[in-house]
Amino acid sequence: MRPFIHVNCAMSADGKLAGGDRTQVRISSDEDKTRVKGLRKKYDSILVGVGTVIADDPHLTLKDRDYDTNPIRIVLDPHGRTPDTAQVLNDRAPTIMITLEDCEREWDCDEIIRAGNDIIDLEKAMTQLAEMGIENILVEGGGKTIASFFKAKMVDRYTVFVGGLLIGGKDAPTPCDGDGWIAEGGIRMELEDCEILGNGALLSFKPLFEHE
Repeated sequence: MRPFIHVNCAMSADGKLAGGDRTQVRISSDEDKTRVKGLRKKYDSILVGVGTVIADDPHLTLKDRDYDTNPIRIVLDPHGRTPDTAQVLNDRAPTIMITLEDCEREWDCDEIIRAGNDIIDLEKAMTQLAEMGIENILVEGGGKTIASFFKAKMVDRYTVFVGGLLIGGKDAPTPCDGDGWIAEGGIRMELEDCEILGNGALLSFKPLFEHE
C-alpha cells in the first residue's frame, strides 16, 4: 500500500534540468507553467529532494491557497541538510521531512519520518505516508530523487516537458541523475500522449515495470 506517484519535470531539448553548476534555467513555456499550477491543485502532496531545496529554495505552495488547502510538502533529506530558513518550512502549508534512521536533525515541521540506513527506504516511507492519509504524490525533482523512484519501481505516471533550448555540459543534471544504475534492457515506457505547449512539447508516459 503506497500513494500514487506522478513524476513531473521539465528538461531542455538535450535532456538537462539545469546548468552544470545547478543554476536554475527557465525551461518551461508559459503554457507549461499554467499546466503545472493546475496539476499541483490535483495532488495531496508535492515531493522534492534536499538538493532542490538547497539550489532553488522553493516554497511549493499555490498562491491562491492557504495552509489548509495547499498540498502537503515532502522533502527527502537523508542527512538533514535542509536549513531552518528554507521556504519549504514556512507556515504556508504542512511539511513532512524524510531522513535516514540515524539522522538526528529536527525541524519545526509537521512530521519527520526516519526510514532506511544507507539510503532512504522509499517503500517504508511511502507506506507511512499512505497510513497518514496521503493518496497521491507529485514528485518534482531533482534528478537524484526522480531516479530513486524509478529505481524502486514506484513511478505510476511520468510527464516531461521538453523545452526549445539547449543547455549543454556533461555535468548538467538530467531527469534520472545520480551515481548511475542500469536497468536490464532499460525501463520501458508507454507513450500515452504528446502535446505542444508553446515552444516545447509535453510527453506523458506510463512506466512498464517488470515486477519480480
